[in-house]
Amino acid sequence: MTSSPSTAELSPADTEQRLHDFQVQFDRAAAEIGKVIVGQKETVDALLTCLLAGGHVLLEGIPGIGKTKLVQTLGDVLRLDFSRIQFTPDLMPGDIIGTQILQEDEHGNKSIAFRPGPIFTHLLLADEINRATPKTQSALLEAMQERTVSVGDVTHRLDEPFFVLATQNPLEMEGTFPLPEAQLDRFFMKLRMTFPTRDELREILDRTTGTREPVADRILTADGVLDLRRTVRALPIADELMDFAIRLTLATHPESELCTANVRRFARIGASPRGAQGLVLAGKVHALMHGRAHVAAADLQAMAPPILRHRLLLNFEGEAEGIDTDDLIAEILEHTPAP
Repeated sequence: MTSSPSTAELSPADTEQRLHDFQVQFDRAAAEIGKVIVGQKETVDALLTCLLAGGHVLLEGIPGIGKTKLVQTLGDVLRLDFSRIQFTPDLMPGDIIGTQILQEDEHGNKSIAFRPGPIFTHLLLADEINRATPKTQSALLEAMQERTVSVGDVTHRLDEPFFVLATQNPLEMEGTFPLPEAQLDRFFMKLRMTFPTRDELREILDRTTGTREPVADRILTADGVLDLRRTVRALPIADELMDFAIRLTLATHPESELCTANVRRFARIGASPRGAQGLVLAGKVHALMHGRAHVAAADLQAMAPPILRHRLLLNFEGEAEGIDTDDLIAEILEHTPAP
């Protein structure tokens, strides 16, 4: 598939057409997921935003709320190869990336061959990722950042798009291993699935306890996803909005002059440069999904909680006080003037 021209190189009419196509494709994908997943519109929109920005998602929610079903439906709608890994304490890195095996041909000649693991896919569900040991969790680091897997002295490139969706249960901490900071920072967003309302529960029962469950139609291919990603990257953003993203990121650091009193008191460390990158890219997708050819301050503000909540880490006092990082981010947004 040939690379599409960037938005900046297109005529006004062509630019308008690509913006329209992006919005239509985004809305269609969200609607198809909505045929299977009841409610959770904000989560579905954020999930698609992350995919089209080229990032990965850490999805938090109680058991049975539909985390696995959501990612399976996403794979169906986008016609992406899907693999699921159930993370457990005895899971080894080789169970994820694959292993080298000794094989023998019909002539008795022996050789070493690589048997790829489930990570060689488009869409990888790392179910209950915090139940595996840090050594096993770290097997995802190279793939999430470089889109490659190294085994021995050979590096294997993963097919694009490559998207990791990891889940964790926020309630049950016994027998779990908290994700290290380097692992957390590689997740573009951290999303929280909320418990369904009474009406949504009724709709879930109607859809899942009858003779036929709803099925989502397939509407996009891997090449289609990559084409939408190119549109995201090509969308221009004003210098003052770049500076706004930088100021929001710096305001998460307790030693910064831009932070609030509560951030200085309760935060241990703030967002890395990936946080600023995430704000800009997610802001671009947010603008495109609303049919706009420019990024506004409201786009960055809307994307700040899922982008920054797992990058703003609490100190001992903050954890003891039960501080929610979303509250600190809301305070940052209130006290950081928009351009």
